[in-house]
Amino acid sequence: MSKLGVAVVGLNGAVSTTAAAGIAAIRAGSNDLTGLPLAGRTIADMHDYRDIAFAGWDLDGRNMAEAAAANEVVPPSTLSSIRDELSAITPWPAIGSRDFCANIDGDNKMSGTGHRAAIDQIRSDLDRFKAERGVDDMVVINLASTERIPDKSGVLDDIEAFEKGLDSDNPAISPAMLYAYASIDHEVPYANFTPSVAADAKALVEFANRRGVPVAGKDGKTGQTMMKTVIAPALRDRALHVDGWFSTNILGNGDGLALDDPASLASKVDTKKSVLDDMLGYPVEDHIVMIHYYRPRGDEKEAWDNIDVTGFLGQKMQIKLNFLCKDSILAAPLVIEIARVLDLAAKRGEKGVQEQLGLFFKMPQTSNGHAPEHEFTRQVQALDNWLANGKG
Repeated sequence: MSKLGVAVVGLNGAVSTTAAAGIAAIRAGSNDLTGLPLAGRTIADMHDYRDIAFAGWDLDGRNMAEAAAANEVVPPSTLSSIRDELSAITPWPAIGSRDFCANIDGDNKMSGTGHRAAIDQIRSDLDRFKAERGVDDMVVINLASTERIPDKSGVLDDIEAFEKGLDSDNPAISPAMLYAYASIDHEVPYANFTPSVAADAKALVEFANRRGVPVAGKDGKTGQTMMKTVIAPALRDRALHVDGWFSTNILGNGDGLALDDPASLASKVDTKKSVLDDMLGYPVEDHIVMIHYYRPRGDEKEAWDNIDVTGFLGQKMQIKLNFLCKDSILAAPLVIEIARVLDLAAKRGEKGVQEQLGLFFKMPQTSNGHAPEHEFTRQVQALDNWLANGKG
């Protein structure tokens, strides 16, 4: 059987270690595929869950078993049964930038300096992954901590300007962009599960089309925003006017720590707020989104929403939602499915932005700049149609 290699930026984070542990447990004999959206389907040319291998980059140099234990998401009994497999996976040195991600640092950094040196190292890592682990196909997925919004710069406008920016080590080019560029240049499909600017930059979208590489993103749609994309269309279709929508989150994992920096938080809030007005067809003036780092919660995120609506005869009503999430338990299966679908897109000869993957993202990329589809049921249908016949 052929093997799919998933190279993760942020390998030792909670989402990545949870995904790798889940695949290892399936490989070890588990038949529990709960939470995997495409489980149970037979799709030609799509890799089986058992044939996925993980590797990647992280500033934290511990092996994946140690990282998974520290993240406290994978149940100890499960981790014990797959410890040997995860212990054998140690992250490659990563690109570190306190400028783009102020609260995240580590000792496992690339030794080379400059943008081109980093890209060369990423490509070398991918080649070694393929050779040493015997993978036939590869995808790269960004699960790293959220970066701040990059400074406005013409370097992101087209690929020629971006290439010059790489040569001059332009500070507007972030680590996320370097991984995306290296992946596309190496003809490896790329997905951005974070709010950071990466393959959605105009220059890199152009590059992906030129190189014939499938890309997708951005910012995984897991808990609170998923519920919005289900509930808001229902309110719209019942002609209930949304007067205000207050959303707040508390979480204490690495993602929460990164978002405790206001610059990184601005990137995240931007993607979480983008969906509502598009679905309802009118601006919700009092749409407030708040995210708070609260260390005791760890990966146990609480998402709380208060929705104020007006109904028939001008009568006011409220809806209150309290989603007690396991953040990485929701996200990890999506990462696995994104990897499988992206690889299938490459096999089908697709290139550029893969809109059929919009189901999995808060701010789905579109191929020609049109407004994305946010409504959950329509996104499901688009993916189903593409899986069945290659059309969204």
